Amino acid sequence: MAKQERQTSDEVLLPMTPAVFYVMLALAESEKHGYAIMQQVEALSDGKFRMGPGTLYSTLQRLLVLGLIEEIAGEGKGDSRRRYYRLRRSGNELLREEIKRLESAVRFVRQNRLVPDAK
Repeated sequence: MAKQERQTSDEVLLPMTPAVFYVMLALAESEKHGYAIMQQVEALSDGKFRMGPGTLYSTLQRLLVLGLIEEIAGEGKGDSRRRYYRLRRSGNELLREEIKRLESAVRFVRQNRLVPDAK
């Protein structure tokens, strides 16, 4: 039986799903607990993407396993029962790669005038 190679987080997550992208983008600003992440995701997407608790926590778990975010204690933040999350350096680098990918796509669309009114 052939030995399976371990996939990197880049191979697993790029291109990012909207849930992964918005969670990581929300955490790029600052550490947050789950409910604050859901609120920030809605704000970042202008209300066009809403995620429920199931999607949020399965996404957070996946990002934790991949080592892209970390859980930190909520003590000193007013509620030690809440779990807070923050983006790790590897998560920040992966988010940067996804943003570059999206910028490249937008630049291509604009240069080739593929969508009317795309400035």
